[in-house]
Amino acid sequence: MAYDLYVVTDEEIGRGRSHAELAARAVAGGADAIQLRDKTLSGRALFDAAFAIREVTHDAGALFIVNDRLDVALAAGADGVHLGESDLPIGEARRLAPPGFIIGASVGSVATAIRAAAEGADYVALSPTFATGSKDDAGPGHGLATLAEIRTAVALPLVAIGGITAENVADVIAAGADGVAVISAVVGEDDVTAAARELRNRIAAAKAKGR
Repeated sequence: MAYDLYVVTDEEIGRGRSHAELAARAVAGGADAIQLRDKTLSGRALFDAAFAIREVTHDAGALFIVNDRLDVALAAGADGVHLGESDLPIGEARRLAPPGFIIGASVGSVATAIRAAAEGADYVALSPTFATGSKDDAGPGHGLATLAEIRTAVALPLVAIGGITAENVADVIAAGADGVAVISAVVGEDDVTAAARELRNRIAAAKAKGR
């Protein structure tokens, strides 16, 4: 599974553009994965948004992940769910999900990353890596040192989220991230496709340099 450029949709940061529109523009720029994240929608509205994104990502060959809501992810035919530390336990989600279903986990330390791996996560995301204004509940950034420590501690794909920009993405990859998850750096831009393409190119260049 590729998580190089993992774009999280947000209609407010996305200047009123719909989740599906943001997803379509992001995958056109090379996004490998799209996450639907919306704390304000009803279950039905979230399902409708998820179903629309599922069509976009299916056509593009990109992964589709739903934040928090395993029920919506399963109903919409998403590829997986992303769980925070206060969400449904990973083990329970694994029990309910079909074979091959992706379960990602937000982590904030080496210990929580090791625990997520033991419980059956398919990837872990250090959240937030840097301070960010995109998520009100994110808290202070954990930094590149923690990212590097998690890289050493777990063999799972490691994604960095929070405060990632075109300017710092090379440092994040150099510290050990397999990919980056972004909100503002892509969906907050006027040209979502161009922003995604630039980040994708910078990630590829950083990975090539590290080989």
